[in-house]
Amino acid sequence: MTTMSMAYDSFGRTEQKGRTRSALVAAARRLVASGVSPTVEQAATAAAVSRTTAYRYFPSQAALLAAAHPETAARSMLGDDASPEPAERLDEVVRAFTAMIVDTEPQQRTMLRLSLEADSAGLPLRQGRAIAWITEALEPLRDQLTDAGLRRLVLAIRSAVGIEALVWLTDIAGLSRPEAVTLMRWSAQGLLTAALSAEPPVPVDGSPFD
Repeated sequence: MTTMSMAYDSFGRTEQKGRTRSALVAAARRLVASGVSPTVEQAATAAAVSRTTAYRYFPSQAALLAAAHPETAARSMLGDDASPEPAERLDEVVRAFTAMIVDTEPQQRTMLRLSLEADSAGLPLRQGRAIAWITEALEPLRDQLTDAGLRRLVLAIRSAVGIEALVWLTDIAGLSRPEAVTLMRWSAQGLLTAALSAEPPVPVDGSPFD
């Protein structure tokens, strides 16, 4: 949520404003799920809200899309009784993450397309939200890996899971979604094992990872 929308939502008829904002976000999500990159005006029309009112909540399309993204509200992928074992924690996060990706696949595909366009830096897909979830899962490894080593592992796992991997595995490799999820979980565990038992990778140009 942008600073402007937070300020507008925080005074006056807050309950009514909350309903209006929720209606705009819900409309935007429906449009995204249909493959549309909704403007503020389109979301306003779909939510039966005036354009002027809609712009008070979302001053730009980027602000609207950020609020409509399925991952916006998620703060952690670990449950309250998460295991202390890195492999189990990682699998819990990857299972939750991939389940969310599959459940919101139409929106995720639209957001992936938008993230490849210019001026997309503000979109959640470009902000590395999954990086934080994977890092949290692997926190117990901080006494076994250097900060650089942990970062390499997190980046490698993120490259193997998510909407990007799902699109390739289903559209190109021809796997079913359950098969794709199983492979992503397996890949994440394989990368964890490799990080703990093998020498770190060396870039082609010989420069160290940082």
